[in-house]
Amino acid sequence: MSVEEKDKTMVQPIRFLSGRAALLAPLVLPLLLSAGPALAQDGPPPVDSGSVAWMLTSSALVVLMTIPGLALFYSGMVRRENVLATIMQTFGIFCLVTVIWLIVGYSLAFGDGGPYVGDLSHLFGAGLLTNFKDGFVLGGSADGAFGVGIPAMVFFMFQLTFAAITPALITGAFADRVKFFPMMVFMALWSMLVYSPIAHWVWQPNGFLFNAGVLDFAGGTVVHINAGIAGLVACILIGKRHGYPREMHPPHNLVLTMIGAGLLWVGWFGFNAGSALEASGRAGAAMVATQVATAGAALAWLVVEGLVKGKGSVLGGASGAVAGLVAVTPACGFVSPGGALVIGLVAGAVCFCSCAYLKKAFGYDDSLDVWGVHGVGGIVGALLTGVFALSSIAGTDGPLGLLEGNAGQFWIQVEGVLYTLVYSGAVSAILIKVVDLIFGLRVDTETEIEGLDLALHGEVVP
Repeated sequence: MSVEEKDKTMVQPIRFLSGRAALLAPLVLPLLLSAGPALAQDGPPPVDSGSVAWMLTSSALVVLMTIPGLALFYSGMVRRENVLATIMQTFGIFCLVTVIWLIVGYSLAFGDGGPYVGDLSHLFGAGLLTNFKDGFVLGGSADGAFGVGIPAMVFFMFQLTFAAITPALITGAFADRVKFFPMMVFMALWSMLVYSPIAHWVWQPNGFLFNAGVLDFAGGTVVHINAGIAGLVACILIGKRHGYPREMHPPHNLVLTMIGAGLLWVGWFGFNAGSALEASGRAGAAMVATQVATAGAALAWLVVEGLVKGKGSVLGGASGAVAGLVAVTPACGFVSPGGALVIGLVAGAVCFCSCAYLKKAFGYDDSLDVWGVHGVGGIVGALLTGVFALSSIAGTDGPLGLLEGNAGQFWIQVEGVLYTLVYSGAVSAILIKVVDLIFGLRVDTETEIEGLDLALHGEVVP
């Protein structure tokens, strides 16, 4: 989801000077959902059939990213005895969040509400079926709203796929050691209390980070930093795998992982280019940036890994590609292909070092490197967006990024990252503790050693 304005260029209004004051607002999510101000606008734009076709395609591509893409990517990296349990986590979360998004998640994220959370005006999809001939206006304020030339239901579906894949990413941090149903309870609460509010902050025109000028074209903060810090907190609080790090369990099937990485790469074009919310030149620019950054990051990871370990691995190539996809996500609609290449090269090298050294130095057991790839990669991408963003691509007046002379944008990106880390990390920790206290998140040692597939689902891989 990109941040766009009313006209056909669909660009977020940047208010750098006054925006910084908005970042002084409290972090704590208000308990009361206040109604937002009345929307003043000239009416929704007409629906563009080409944009509708592109957005439906993009939505399907993001579904492909999740099931089977992420499911295969993760399941190839775990022990053979946990393959089905790992796939089921992704599949189950995708189904669960679909229902939650319809009931309340979309309303909390994109209802008018206030600066911190939406209202309850779209419970059970209310208001989404009113008109298929016109687009809709997204926003909770007259000066911040922008028109979208697709029906509201199409936007709902596209955003649903983002909401579903984000909690699924978290599961890689505690792979091999949690119960299925308590994990689903945690994800349900996390979707409503963490994902939806942060999506509102960044992407809704009356959200406080949107109004502060934070740039996040397709989810660097909302998806990747958000999931990354939640995964880090979860793996620390749940504890290390039995025998870790003394006993290491190498990936059981890297063919599955590489197939999953390929599906993620293909699906990510819907994720990033779809966030233009129209079939446009900017969508094309986002697609090119995504391709270039991903290739650059994969190569950078392999080169650094080769220098350190003497050879580049298949797992390293796949991980590097995902790191590039993550890092370019917030930037893809704002940067040139050259800027995207630099972002990818930096992300590949930094994420390798994070996975190879940071985890060992601090002793946490992030099983599938959710923090190392998504958290760190998301931070790299969010910060470098503030460096390489170009007004010519974004369609804004005046300098946009640091290279154009706007040093303030970099610090706005820093503050956006910090707000996401603190809020998501704190609320995730509370939810993990509450769910663990009530249900117990971790399986017993015997089940962990024997494997989760048979114990949790009564099935095994033949």
